[in-house]
Amino acid sequence: MADDTVNATTVIDASAEAVFAVLADPAKHAAIDGTGWVRGSLDDQPLTAAGQIFRMSMYHPNHPDGHYRMANRVQLFDPPRTVSWEPGNEAGDGTLSFPGWTWRYDLTPAGSAGTMITLTYDWSAVPDSIREQIGFPPFPPEHLSNSLAHLKELVGS
Repeated sequence: MADDTVNATTVIDASAEAVFAVLADPAKHAAIDGTGWVRGSLDDQPLTAAGQIFRMSMYHPNHPDGHYRMANRVQLFDPPRTVSWEPGNEAGDGTLSFPGWTWRYDLTPAGSAGTMITLTYDWSAVPDSIREQIGFPPFPPEHLSNSLAHLKELVGS
């Protein structure tokens, strides 16, 4: 399973509550994204619970349509410690499918006022048929460090 995940860690000089508030706001995800694929939130509600669906507009030059949408389902929501979601697709009839990869942020105290954040991308549940279509991870691992640097800028530390 270790070959099916990549992660990056940083420390931000801000409370876990402040960091978590940024992560729980889908409107900020485009600014956090280290790949440049996330273009904006299609829902204006903050994340509040596991099972919640939030949609994002995306762009990738190798995607058949270029521009596309993702319907993300919150898996874990434990403020201010953990938030994770699984990106998925929404069919025209509203049905959702999730190909098996997840994004997860774990926050732990660091020093008197800081927070250590670990960002993990996990594709261990992706079936072989999808793995054959998409190379995993579909981006260089340093994109996770880029995301954490963007998060640090947004939090203002």
